[in-house]
Amino acid sequence: MTVHFIGAGPGAADLITVRGRDLIAAAPVCLYAGALVPEELLAVCPPGARKVDTANLTLDEIIAEMVTAHSAGHHVARLHSGDPSVFSAMAEQMRRLDAADVPYDVTPGVPAFAAAAASLRQELTVPALGQTVVLTRTAARATPMPPGEDLDTLGRSHATMVLHLAVQRIDEVVAELIPNYGECCPVAVVAHASRAEEVVLRGTLADIAAKVHGAGIKRTAVIIVGRVLDPGGFRESHLYSAERDRR
Repeated sequence: MTVHFIGAGPGAADLITVRGRDLIAAAPVCLYAGALVPEELLAVCPPGARKVDTANLTLDEIIAEMVTAHSAGHHVARLHSGDPSVFSAMAEQMRRLDAADVPYDVTPGVPAFAAAAASLRQELTVPALGQTVVLTRTAARATPMPPGEDLDTLGRSHATMVLHLAVQRIDEVVAELIPNYGECCPVAVVAHASRAEEVVLRGTLADIAAKVHGAGIKRTAVIIVGRVLDPGGFRESHLYSAERDRR
């Protein structure tokens, strides 16, 4: 039997792949990431399925659920919010499953930053303004960041930066980014992207912190920083240029 790591998307129940939905519907055991996974997806589980909220479980307890299900001959749908390739703690689960000789696979999902960009109606890679996107977070009370991945170092590239799990430190984030991006750099904060309660804030590094505090946003938000958010009269890409040789 197999553990299926499934990207459950950013929040809207219909932002999940057909494959992911079908795997959920066929799995007698479903482990899901608490409030981050929409309840509508749990309704897809087969009748009588064991549904386990992992929000308050340790890694040992999560793996024990998977190993027990595997031993009983049951497939497991392991739901992670967004896409499991970033900030999901999937790697440590896989390492434990390898040690227990339990097979697994991965089904991608719509990441939070993509849902946020869609809500903003923005392309994050605009010709001549920004062709690089940095996905990162801040340490705070979480696992420390590796050397060289602090905001000051990453910000020296002036690339479009997307910060997850950082809105609760918005004042510190702004202070660390201003030296490289400048106070006038456009910023957007999208909370609960794709959900009914979605909140979209736009501003600059000079005023975004006040807007975040005013809106009472403290979690489940993505911060996007970069010139691509206000591209103005940017040059058109070579992709559709009449000058491109399409032979």
